[in-house]
Order: sequence, then C-alpha cells, then structure tokens
Amino acid sequence: MTNNNIHPAAGGLKVPRKDFSARLERAGSLADIFELVKLAVWNSRKKSRAGIMLGLANLGNHPGGFFGAFYPVGSNVIVLNKVPLQRIQETRPELYKPYLFHVMLHEYLHTLGYLSEDRVRAMVVEITAYAFGDAHLATKIALDTVPFFGNLVYPEAAWKADDMKMELVGGFDRGSAGYIA
Repeated sequence: MTNNNIHPAAGGLKVPRKDFSARLERAGSLADIFELVKLAVWNSRKKSRAGIMLGLANLGNHPGGFFGAFYPVGSNVIVLNKVPLQRIQETRPELYKPYLFHVMLHEYLHTLGYLSEDRVRAMVVEITAYAFGDAHLATKIALDTVPFFGNLVYPEAAWKADDMKMELVGGFDRGSAGYIA
C-alpha cells in the first residue's frame, strides 16, 4: 500500500516543519535545496514533477527591479540568474540558501503548470511559511523581496547579458535519476 502523503525524497518519512530549517542549513548543493523544494511542495500540495534541469546564466543586473530566474513554458529547465547569487555571496551569505529555496520554489511551481505570477507568488508564501514558519529568512524573502534588493542586485549598475550562455547543473533532479538509461 502506498502512502500518498510521503514523497520519495523524504526517505519514506513525512518531514516535520522543524526539520525543513535544519535540512536547508545542511544543504550542500543546489540539488539538495531543490529536493527540499520538491518535498515542501509535495507535503503541502501533493504535486510533483520529475526530470527538471537547472541552468545557470548571467541574465543581467536590474537595480530598479529584480530578475532572479525564469522557466521557459513547456520545457523542463529552470534558469537561475547568476548575478544575484554572486551579489548575495558578497553582501550577506546567510541569504544564499533561503534565496535559492525561494527562487527555485517559484520556478518549480511554474513547471507544475501554475503560470499566473500572482497565484505563484501567493503559493510561494504559503508553502514557505508552511515549511519554515513565519520568522525564517526564506519566508521573509517570499513575503517581500524589496528589503533584500541591496543583497540581490548591484546598485546603480544596470546591464543586460551580452549572450545567453547557460551552463547546466549535473545531477540536479535526483528524483528522476532512476528513469534515465
């Protein structure tokens, strides 16, 4: 008998809320954080998708706004902007994992067919608060990214990427590894 409340990434156990923070803290790779994203979505929405790839690219810098990632509809790729990742490491490294959780969750929800930006933003807040509680940095980022702009973008320097060179992250979606020949 299969328990539909248990995601395979949880190792056969439903993960209690308090363990999400510890797992995010221990995450050693983008793939580790993505597995936690999938688990949070599964625990809160009972939805999942395998076969997602992650690409990293310089998508430019936009001081008056924010462009962290995108999902080309109909594909199986999430593309993260490397610029905010670099800026976070330079200004406030403790935001790195909560930010990655936030942006990957947002794009993962798009891969599940949720295309309305307003609906996805609301779902990101709900799922993040469900997983981490209201006081966690990931939830604060989900509620309002504006206070974090100084850590995500370079002030007074706008640029567009010269080209769209994307590097794929190997071994990203571990949940689909068993299906690849």
